Amino acid sequence: MEQSTIMLDYTHRQSGHCESGTLSNLFNYFGMDLSEPMAFGIGNGLYFSYIPFLKVQYAPMISFRNIPTTIIRRGAKRLGADAVIIKKFKTPEESMDALDRNLEKGIPTGLQVGIFNLPFFPPEYRMHYNMHNMVIYGREGNTYYVSDTVLEKPQTLSYADLQRVRWVKGAFSPNGKMYWINRVDKNADLKKAVAEGIAKTVYEMIKIPFPLIGTKGIRFLAKDLRKWPKKHGKEKASFYLGQILRMAEEVGSGGAGFRFIYGAFLKEAGEKFNHPGLSEASVLMGTAANKWREFSYIGARNCKSRSEPTEDYGMLADMLIEISYMEEDVFKKLENIKI
Repeated sequence: MEQSTIMLDYTHRQSGHCESGTLSNLFNYFGMDLSEPMAFGIGNGLYFSYIPFLKVQYAPMISFRNIPTTIIRRGAKRLGADAVIIKKFKTPEESMDALDRNLEKGIPTGLQVGIFNLPFFPPEYRMHYNMHNMVIYGREGNTYYVSDTVLEKPQTLSYADLQRVRWVKGAFSPNGKMYWINRVDKNADLKKAVAEGIAKTVYEMIKIPFPLIGTKGIRFLAKDLRKWPKKHGKEKASFYLGQILRMAEEVGSGGAGFRFIYGAFLKEAGEKFNHPGLSEASVLMGTAANKWREFSYIGARNCKSRSEPTEDYGMLADMLIEISYMEEDVFKKLENIKI
């Protein structure tokens, strides 16, 4: 059905991660300047989980980020924003009607989508990943205006394409999920929000007793990785390793990238609150992120059979163990910091 043009005065800003960039842009729309690193840190974007018995694209599930909309939900709550999250709809048509009603009310709306069928994504970056986030800020007839913070400029999608990516099947199927902000509190206690965000990430990275989560999960992955060649054979081990590398470098901005964003969050908080401890933790986080990048480089050489004999799965496992303790040191330091 054709409709009149709706175009909100929404500023698209590119970011390092889709969900934290989306929250940052939504806050900016309502007149509160919130950087992406701040959104990421306050909303607990940093995470790690390794679930070997759950397969995603035929390989063990590894995640460097929290579950979808965690950043939106926690970030908005800690900053006192009035936010709404609808987790699923009964039908695709119902979800599209709800989106249209929001646009008619002048509300830019965030969506969780699958990226495989996004026509504006370069083919080499398309994969069956259903935890991507973007904002719809306008409609002209059956064309929607899209702010996808992974990309430099705004994009457009047809009604049919938008419905398709909102209802893609598979792991973490979005089922039409959408979210938005009604208003923000420009007098929110930023220091309190930062402290709460750090405390929760500390808990999730070093205090959850379950061995597959946080730094313990990195060490569990290292233990399994060391066994993969003998247990699964070279070809399957290489495929599993490739999955780690995709999650570490490409999917959802990449696990190493998340560490750099979190380091930027700690740096900004340290400067804003004149806290040298946060600044020191930021440097340590950056060092751990660089180690993840080194792991990815050597892992990629291994997958392409270009590695040195010493750069085997045992060496990669040792690197993961080293990384786990580097990150543990960061969060133990943060645990003892008072802001």
